[in-house]
Amino acid sequence: MNAPVPVPAATENDLRAALRDRLHAVPSDAPRQTAAAVERLIAHYRGRTPTDSPVLRDRADVAAYAAYRMPATFEAVRSALAAFRARAGEWSPKTHVDIGGGTGAATWAVADAWPAAGHSTTVLDWAQPALDLGRALAAEAPHPSLRQAQWHRQPIGGALTLPPSDLVTISYVLGELTESDRESVVATAARAARTVLVVEPGTPDGYRRILRARQQLVDEGLGVVAPCPHNGECPVQDPDWCHFAARVNRSSLHRQVKGGSLPYEDEKFSYVAAMRDPVPPAVSRVVRHPQIRKGQVLLDLCTRDEGLRRTTVSKRHGDLYRAARDAEWGDAWPPLAAED
Repeated sequence: MNAPVPVPAATENDLRAALRDRLHAVPSDAPRQTAAAVERLIAHYRGRTPTDSPVLRDRADVAAYAAYRMPATFEAVRSALAAFRARAGEWSPKTHVDIGGGTGAATWAVADAWPAAGHSTTVLDWAQPALDLGRALAAEAPHPSLRQAQWHRQPIGGALTLPPSDLVTISYVLGELTESDRESVVATAARAARTVLVVEPGTPDGYRRILRARQQLVDEGLGVVAPCPHNGECPVQDPDWCHFAARVNRSSLHRQVKGGSLPYEDEKFSYVAAMRDPVPPAVSRVVRHPQIRKGQVLLDLCTRDEGLRRTTVSKRHGDLYRAARDAEWGDAWPPLAAED
């Protein structure tokens, strides 16, 4: 019997290559228009531009988003999916719907997370230019689910309908909607899917939207898998907010469009992943950068039973101390092998 042919993941480098091939001419063709669109998108994602209409309005917006926002969205969703997968074990989706998926950043992240799943993907968005570019970027992707994805124009709001799906992703979308439409979209996703992932900017406003979506998912019978170690009230209260960070390596195109000089940036995001199937959440999760001191590591944790607390792991803890030195902001704690 022939061994199965491995399916390549849709990696960060593949996405970079697709963006480079499709957008290499954009900055030189329309620098002022693209730069203005980037500035408007920056304002929107920082929460300074309230809107209840599509953020990506034309080709310049779509080009700006793809060059500036798509890599960051990909990394944020990929990080959230990694935390979910660590708890969900061997589970993998057969069907995936990306609500407000635009150019498909979350769809690329799902293909990266489950390269061998053989899942089907449907991307829904109300901006046709975004769907057109997303389809073009995915056409040459290494993963079959990207090449075969369906791209459909559909209003994202109260009239949204979804087929039953294993996984629904809603990334960087809720801030574009009115409050009533947010409620409708999350409720529709919760009733249609076995698993729902919602990702928003890691700002106070983005976190508040995640808190509301989290409560809706719990009310619909889903259990929180990540990042929270419980379904109860979040112990993180104003003026603080729960968020995490994903490192984004900037391409030359990214630096040119955004005007940055550093080779990387950190994308801060808030998220919730909830599942209808019973999966035990983490005992706790690291919610700040670990502080490494001589002979000890200080971990700020959100815990299942004690809310927020700090724990100190010292050399006398042996393997646990070595794991603590490698722990990062956003990791579950303790490692799976040490939970008992």
